Order: sequence, then structure tokens, then C-alpha cells
Amino acid sequence: MLIYACISSHGFGHGSRSVAVLQQLARLRPAWRLVVSTALPRSFLKLAFGHGEFEHRPCRWDVGVVQADALGVDPQATLRQLEALEASLPDQLETELTWLEQQGLPVLVLGDVPPPAALLAARLGAPLVWLASFGWDAIYAAMGPELARRGEAARQLYGQGDLLLRCPLNLPMDWGLPVQPIGLTYSEPRPLAPAVLAELALPAERDRCVLISFGGLGLSLDPMLLALWPEHVFIGSDPALAQAENGRLIPAGLRPLDVMPHTGRLLTKAGYSSFCEAFSQGVGIHLVERQGFAEAPVLAEALQNHGRHRLLSRSQLEQGEWQLDQPLQAARQGPLPGAGAEAAAAAIVALLSS
Repeated sequence: MLIYACISSHGFGHGSRSVAVLQQLARLRPAWRLVVSTALPRSFLKLAFGHGEFEHRPCRWDVGVVQADALGVDPQATLRQLEALEASLPDQLETELTWLEQQGLPVLVLGDVPPPAALLAARLGAPLVWLASFGWDAIYAAMGPELARRGEAARQLYGQGDLLLRCPLNLPMDWGLPVQPIGLTYSEPRPLAPAVLAELALPAERDRCVLISFGGLGLSLDPMLLALWPEHVFIGSDPALAQAENGRLIPAGLRPLDVMPHTGRLLTKAGYSSFCEAFSQGVGIHLVERQGFAEAPVLAEALQNHGRHRLLSRSQLEQGEWQLDQPLQAARQGPLPGAGAEAAAAAIVALLSS
């Protein structure tokens, strides 16, 4: 069996979620081939998989939303890139169909969540499973008439699947499919080597260590802001952090998830996979408002319901008013269930077995 995963290149969150599911699938069916088809960098995929085996087909299946920066969106640039993708998609589809037919194996297409995955599955006559907390139909609906029209076309393609693995923290996905709700999807952190821990010199008190992470696009902060919080140590992927005495750079070969067991708080934007990982590791979230993306208010509401948190404006972020001296606000409801990646992998095995 060949699992062909079409993964959005909109951001690293889709890749992190899908890899977590594929890792669990490899545990259940180690003989199956895992093929990841995405424009996400191979370096990111290798880091996410660790020692797990996978094959990479460098294809771009969707645009998602072009971001002005980590906290804003650019609808016109999104529309231009969609038009370019629509022109190149037919050739890519034929290339991937030919390659898959040459493999001589039955195929299941896993979509997270590029709509053209449905075109590929239909041409192959292969089962199609969506792994999603939203579809681009819901995101594009509020971004102007041209994008709304493409969102409706996406909704029609989403309706061609065999199963929707519905992740938590979700937007409505009324696609007319069989639905299996799953819990939070996340990988496990990898232990830090003693030499790495010694070099980082993180405080023993987790609450004094703050992870700064704004996704693959990142967000540059003035390192001088860290001096406003001398009792805290900050760690992240932005090299500018190392300019501050209390700043640390995540060492090469490590993921933000790997340092979460040593941090008490996460300064971030709204992002599905970041929330899943933080919830799984008991990390409180200082959430910075994000404009123009329909998922952001849904995630902000879910955070207040299910996670320890504080809410910040962009102005507060840029001025260093990060509220790290304030207690985290408690969740209004209970925690969300975990083991979503395991449940998703089991559902795929069951679908193929039936």
C-alpha cells in the first residue's frame, strides 16, 4: 500500500499534523510506503520525521493564504498565486498520475487540505481521506468575491472524499462526508542531550522560560524587548534572540516542540499545531491577535475554553507588554482529548481493511 499525502504548503502546521499521523501509521503498518507530496521544505520534513522513513514529491497543491507577515494576510497576492497555480496544476497532475501508476501499488490519498487532492484520487480511482480542522472554502468565504468563488469550488472538491478525519479546534466543514472526530494531533518531543541542556542554561523553573514561536514565516522582534523581562529566559528560532543576554536560539536539528518540556509559556500567534503541541506539554499560551484569517478567532475562543492563557494585542507584543508577571488565566472548560494522530492512523487502516 502506498499512502500519498498531499499536504498544504500554507504553513508548517499542516505538515506537523500530517507527519504525526503518518508516524503513527508507520507503527501500525511498517511495510506501507509513505509519500509526502508538498512544497514544504525537505529540511522541515526530515526534522519532523526524525528517523522515520518517507519519500518526498516536491509538489505545490494549494496556495492557502499569502501572509503579509506572521500576523496579517494579503488577499490580492493570494489571488495572484491561485491563478498561477491553476495554470500549472494540469501538468503537475499528469506527472504525479504517471509516477503513481508506475509504482504498481494500491494508493490511498490523504489530503491536508489541498482541494486538488480530490482530482488526483478521482483519476486514480483511489480512496481519499481528508485530515482537517478547516477547508479553504471557509477561509476564502470572507476574503472577497473572487476568493469566495474559489472557496465554493474547493467545497465541491472536498465533498468527493471517502472520510473526513475532523480535528478539534475546527471551523465548520459541511462537506457531506462520513466524519470521524479525533483528538489533538501532535508528535512527541525528543529528549535534549545533556550537552545541549548545559549550553542553553535554561532555568529550572519552567515558568521562567518562554518559547517564542510565530510559525514558519516567523516574526522579528526587537531583542531589546527581552531586557524588559530580566527574570525570564527566552528561546526561539529567530537568530536575533541571541543578541539579548537572556535570549537563546533553538539549536539546529531541534523543533520548538522539543524544548516545550523545559518551558512554561509560549508567546505565539493562533495556530492549530502550535496549540496542540502546547496543550500536550502543559505549556501556557500568550496569544497575540491575528487579523484577516477566519481560523484565528475560532482558535482564540478554543484557547480560552481549553487552555491556560493570556491574550495580547499586536501593540502589546511590539511594546514588550507580554504579561509574563501575571498568572495564566484558567480554561473555562476542560482539556481536549489527545491521541488524535493514533486515532487518525487507526481509521485509515480500518477504511482500507473494509
